[in-house]
Parts: sequence; structure tokens; C-alpha cells
Amino acid sequence: MPAKLERLGRSKDHPKPKSGVVHLGLGAFFRAFGAIYIDDAVRVSGGDWGIVGVSLQSPGTRDKLALQDFVYTTVSQDPDGGETFRKVEILETVLVAPEDPEAVLARMADPAIRIVTLTVTEKGYCHDPATGRLNFSHPDIAHDLKNAKPKTAIGYLVRALQRRRDAGDPPFTVLTCDNLPENGKLVRGVVLDFARELDPSLAAWIEAEGRFPSTMVDRITPATKPEDVERLAQKIGIRDEAPVLCEPFRQWVVEDDFVPAYGADAYPDLAAAGVEMVSDVTPFERMKLRMLNGTHSSLAYLGYLAGHETIAETVADPVFAGFAKRLWQEEIMPSFNPPEGVNLADYADALFERYSNPAIRHRAWQIAMDGSQKLPQRILGTIADNLAAGRASPGLMLAVAAWMRYVGGVDEKGQPIEVKDPLADRLRGLSDAAETPAEKVAALLSVREIFSADLAAQLLEPVSHSYEKLCRLGARQAVEDVT
Repeated sequence: MPAKLERLGRSKDHPKPKSGVVHLGLGAFFRAFGAIYIDDAVRVSGGDWGIVGVSLQSPGTRDKLALQDFVYTTVSQDPDGGETFRKVEILETVLVAPEDPEAVLARMADPAIRIVTLTVTEKGYCHDPATGRLNFSHPDIAHDLKNAKPKTAIGYLVRALQRRRDAGDPPFTVLTCDNLPENGKLVRGVVLDFARELDPSLAAWIEAEGRFPSTMVDRITPATKPEDVERLAQKIGIRDEAPVLCEPFRQWVVEDDFVPAYGADAYPDLAAAGVEMVSDVTPFERMKLRMLNGTHSSLAYLGYLAGHETIAETVADPVFAGFAKRLWQEEIMPSFNPPEGVNLADYADALFERYSNPAIRHRAWQIAMDGSQKLPQRILGTIADNLAAGRASPGLMLAVAAWMRYVGGVDEKGQPIEVKDPLADRLRGLSDAAETPAEKVAALLSVREIFSADLAAQLLEPVSHSYEKLCRLGARQAVEDVT
């Protein structure tokens, strides 16, 4: 019987850091990304920039990390099978919001906290993806407007900022790390929408004093599975209940616009950690959302329907490899201007190499989650720009049709699909109530949270054609037909 392994814990020469950051939505991505950059910045330049993690839903991550004093391991996986391990000790603690909302608000209101970061996914902003405005009909937003103990990230941000204002303290900088176009502007907009409804004078203070820099974030981080935990324990000889897996590549571009009241202490030395500090992140953001996230989602829906489990497996299929390259060259790259000094062809080549990394088992099903929230910024914006310029988008039209077939909940072999989406029941109901491909497309195009009326009218014929092709040929042959 093997000996019991020692549990991961904090190094004796590495005391818990004093915190300057609260992070809402402590999942694998931020622990493999933002936490690493902040840890690097502290290692280089010092400062009290420890992180208080907040889980907005369940205690699972907190419970695992608490066993090991909130220390964890990142595992960077190389294409050749090599792995690089890193012990991360930048977390001070993790709070679970539903258990103790007051504890979360108290930490966010503490003036020692100068930044609140977020990775709450697209649906966590409780907005209308088609307009970017706060969805006041969302039940959790309605709850948060009436209750001082919130449920949503937006509620926590506004209630904590309200406490800062009432105490005469400066606001914290809100630094979103989610894949949304102009993400800083979006979170600023929904925060102000909420604050105006709650207290117009608070909204005016936030508008004048608050800062919401936009960011571009990039690191592929597949979900950690139980077998990964076991394999890592045997490999390093220490038990870590909460490791995170990631690719070697990482990139963070941040607008240099933080709350000025803190002066030089407004943020850690991110530039020393390799963060690109810029005046306008929009060109980088658009490039990444369209070229990486747009093809990721397209490959996820079509690859899943074709029977592929991961992105690496999908692009190992020459039909899908050609499809991805065609999307970049003919449909995505012509739709926007690149950041200064960036060669889009080189960027596409680098993306393909990353997708092809067999060590990164990024499941198509995982990427396919929450498509109703992702589609507008990842795919529909590109299509709209192509339509305006008179460019055809057959590959992206096929991707939209694949999403529609996917949310119908049944794959090409007649097996059920576990669709994870805030609109899943509604989308399935619309699909089931229609009979023909054209009727299903028309029904789904009527969802105004995703498709504007103008765009829906332009998509009806080409997406119906693509949906019919998917039904007739199957996903793989349909992809081959447009490549």
C-alpha cells in the first residue's frame, strides 16, 4: 500500500501576503493567469498585493484550498509532454459569498484593497449581450437592488463602492478579466446602470472617481479533472487538491487607467511581470476575441457535432484544420485592423500551434458552454462587419448554425447533449417547437438578447442554408464543403 503523501502547504519562509486585491469568481483561469502575473510583480517589485479570492456560488474551491492554506500548483503543459510546476502562494484566503456576504463586502470596502478583479464569465455581468446594458429583469439583479446583501458580482461592486463613498475613502479600480469586447466599458456601464437605480448620487461619484480599465487576457486553461489531481500527486510526491493546468503561453494587455487617489500604489508593478500596459486595449481585444475566441467557439460546436472531444483532436482532423485557417484568412482577418506592429498571419500561425498542443485537453463541450452570452462578441460582430463590407462569411454562418443545432440538445447520432447556458430551456423550447431547419433558425433568431432584429433578418437565409446542410451532410462534411 503506497505511503500517504504530504499535503501541499505554505512555505515557512513565505508568510501570508497582506492583500491589496479582491478577486470575484476564483476559478482555474484566474489562478493560472492573473494571480501568476500579480505574484510575479510582487516577486520583482514587492508591495502588499496579496489576493482575497471570492467564490460567488459554491464552496468547493475554498474547501480544497483551505486544506493547504490557500496554496496551489500550476502545471504548464508543453506540446512535447513536458510539464513545468509552480507553487503559488499569493492567495491570502478565499471567501464564499453566499455563506457570508458581509465578510465579502467588508473586505471590498477596506481601503487597503485598491483593485477588485473579476472572472465571472459573460453571464456573470447580468447584461443583455446584444446591447451591453444591465438586464433589470434578471431575478438576481432585482434581488440585489432591494437587498444590501447581494448575489451578483455587479451587486457586490456597487454595494462595496457605496460603503467606500460613505466612509470618505477612494473607490477601488474595477479590473475585469473576462472575454468581452471593451470589457472595462461594459462593466462600467452595468455598474452605473445599477448605481443610478439604487442612488443617483452614488452613480455620479462612481462616474467621476471610479476607474474601469479594459483588458485583453489570453491563456488556455482546461478544467482540472480528478485524474489530473491523482497524476500530479504521484509525479511531485505532494498532495495538491486544487492544481490548475494551463498552456505555456500567456498574454495580458491592460489599459493604464487606475484610481489616481492611490498614486504610485494604485496597482502592482504589472509591467515588470510582463503585462503590456497600453492607452487603448481595443485593437488587442478585438483581435483576440475574433481570432482566438471566434475560432474556438466555431471549432467547439462543429467539432462536438462531428464527434471530436477536444480542440487539439478537432484540429488534428485535416478538414477542421483547413476550416480554421480559412476562417482566419478569408472571414476574420479582413474584418478588423490589427494592433500596431502585429502581423495577423503570424498571430494565426501561433494560435494554430497552441490549438494543436495535445497536452492541453480543452474540451469542446467546455468551450461550448454559455453560447448565448458568447456568440455576439465572438462571432456575430465579425459577421456584421463582413455583411456591411459585402464580404461573405460561409464558415461563420455554419458555426452559428452549429450552435443552433447544439442548443437543440440532440447530437447527430440522436444522443442527448448536456447544454449549459442561462437560456438553455428557452432555446431548446424554441428549437423543439419548430419542425424544419428554416423554422428552427427563424425561431432562434428571434431571441433579441442575442440577435438584433436587423442582423437576424440578414442571417435568416444563409444560416438556414447552413443548418439544412448540417442536417443533410453532417458536421464534418459540411465543414469540408465550405473549406
